[in-house]
Amino acid sequence: MRELFHEIAGNLRNNKLRTVLTGFAVSWGIFLLICLLGAGNGLMNSFMGNMADYISQSVSVEGWRTSKPYAGYQEGRVIELDESDVTYTEGPRWSPTVGNVTRQTASTGVTFSLDGNTVAGQISGVMPEYKDQEKLKMYAGRFLNPDDLKERRKVIVLSLAQAKELSPRNPDAVVGRWVSAGTVSFRVVGIYHTDESDMYRTCPIPYTAYKVIYDTSDRIESITFTLDGPETKEEYEAFEKDYAGAMRLRHDVAPDDWRGIWIRNGYTDNMEMNDAQRIIRTFLWILGLLTLVSGIVGVSNIMLIAVKERTHEFGIRKAIGASPAEILKLIIAESVTITAIFGYIGMFLGMIACQIMDKTVGQEAVDIGLTKIQMLVNPTVGLDVALEATILLIVAGTIAGAIPAWKAARVKPIEALRAE
Repeated sequence: MRELFHEIAGNLRNNKLRTVLTGFAVSWGIFLLICLLGAGNGLMNSFMGNMADYISQSVSVEGWRTSKPYAGYQEGRVIELDESDVTYTEGPRWSPTVGNVTRQTASTGVTFSLDGNTVAGQISGVMPEYKDQEKLKMYAGRFLNPDDLKERRKVIVLSLAQAKELSPRNPDAVVGRWVSAGTVSFRVVGIYHTDESDMYRTCPIPYTAYKVIYDTSDRIESITFTLDGPETKEEYEAFEKDYAGAMRLRHDVAPDDWRGIWIRNGYTDNMEMNDAQRIIRTFLWILGLLTLVSGIVGVSNIMLIAVKERTHEFGIRKAIGASPAEILKLIIAESVTITAIFGYIGMFLGMIACQIMDKTVGQEAVDIGLTKIQMLVNPTVGLDVALEATILLIVAGTIAGAIPAWKAARVKPIEALRAE
């Protein structure tokens, strides 16, 4: 075995240009694959992270304006949900599938004031589950709890943008203070993270307090609930179709009028997002494998040339007693050695390039108007994936070297000695 390695090393030293060209093809292929997968992972992580802030594992139901006439009503009729719809959703027809049911009131516009500072906002009555349903992230203090709901406390959660307006020097100081909202005062119990856009300026107060202060009717803005039974996308869609049809029937809305009763199914949204992620990852792997193929083709072509150049040498070896198996072993060993050494060099450089991407492009955010998002989040490749890709290239390089090696081993000594 030692003699074999010495012979391989000697052949590589004596054919530096061929070795460098073969190694470059191998290194470049694995380097591009790892960079491509790293950038793809960064994009997917960014996509998943940003979408996770908007898609929740729940179903939301709202009443809108109808888009079609039905049952003697004209189009454009406003559909209002009420407490009877909540009772119906919690009822025996849906209880085997529907889990926790919550509701939310409409919003009331107010102007908050504190120590001479003012800011506009929207107050909405919600339940404690609203925080998870809307993916709110607390900046300071706490969110509403069941005791707030039970005792109808006049407590409120402000957005960070509003807290900065009310207390520019120290937004955290707003927590625990009483802020005026017209003729009503609320004690601030928490502040949630927000950007500078208006779409995140809804201020939650306990649902029960809102119903006492602003709206004593049984009307509600939306119903939100979890599902316990379905597992597949088809099952979730089937439930949504049945439930939506039943709700439209309750409110005399056309069966195909999705605007009259609008439903947001977070479960199917999540599944569609996961499907899109799998498709993109598969596409990236296909591109990466095609890149590897270019390296394999380069190895194969150079090995073919190398074998042809050494045909005379192989004839001498066979003439002095070398068996076809020994010729085959020598050529394959050279191919494996070149592919392995330069494959790991390409892997190492690719991992470094991914780390550079993470420290540069991965730290930059892009302003899309309403907020800023990171284009690349952790654009790296796991060591296991990098090793698997490198091993795949080594195996492919071995096969590429085996084909010309097998042909060389079959050449008769007399024919090989005649070769120029």
